[in-house]
Amino acid sequence: MPNFLPIPSIRLGSLVAAAAGLLTAVALAGAAPAQAAIIATGACDDATLSKPFAAWGDTHDYKLLPGGDFEGSLQGWSLGGATVSTGGAQGSTHALELTPGDSVQTPSTCVNTSYPTFRMFARNVKGAGTMVVSVVYRLPILGPVPVPVGVVALQSGSWSPSATMLTASTVPGLLSNGTAQAALRFTALTGTMALDRIYVDPRMR
Repeated sequence: MPNFLPIPSIRLGSLVAAAAGLLTAVALAGAAPAQAAIIATGACDDATLSKPFAAWGDTHDYKLLPGGDFEGSLQGWSLGGATVSTGGAQGSTHALELTPGDSVQTPSTCVNTSYPTFRMFARNVKGAGTMVVSVVYRLPILGPVPVPVGVVALQSGSWSPSATMLTASTVPGLLSNGTAQAALRFTALTGTMALDRIYVDPRMR
């Protein structure tokens, strides 16, 4: 199974800067209506939910990101050097392949404020694959704000689920009635790897 590792020290400055930006946004949004602090407890859109990780003991509901199975349109995606390859997870026919230096960003989707998570399927194609994972929020005034959430180290050439990763959405979610718009960014560091079926959990845990 791909491992979810702590953010390395080289990334801590970026995380601190991003957190400071989020707090600035909260301060600037002080005049927002009181309902902006409401915490949502249900799905934040009408996306179809499924339990894609039930076989691995995770029975929570998830929604597939737009184009997250790489079987159709990738409208809204920024591939940053990555390519769509044949052969995917859970019987799908395509996946996304990344080599060192590739940086992929998904379309934005809504997440809730309290412990929303995301997972995907991944495998090594060549070498030992590692990638930095960030969540990019669209915030009032500040615009896109990337928040590094960790590093994934792949250990298998077979498709397997990633660890459960947090979207760190509490602060930005409070700015918009309990939900926030977030995109996921994957930046390959070493090895060649493939990603498929990228899901977000839109419900409070």
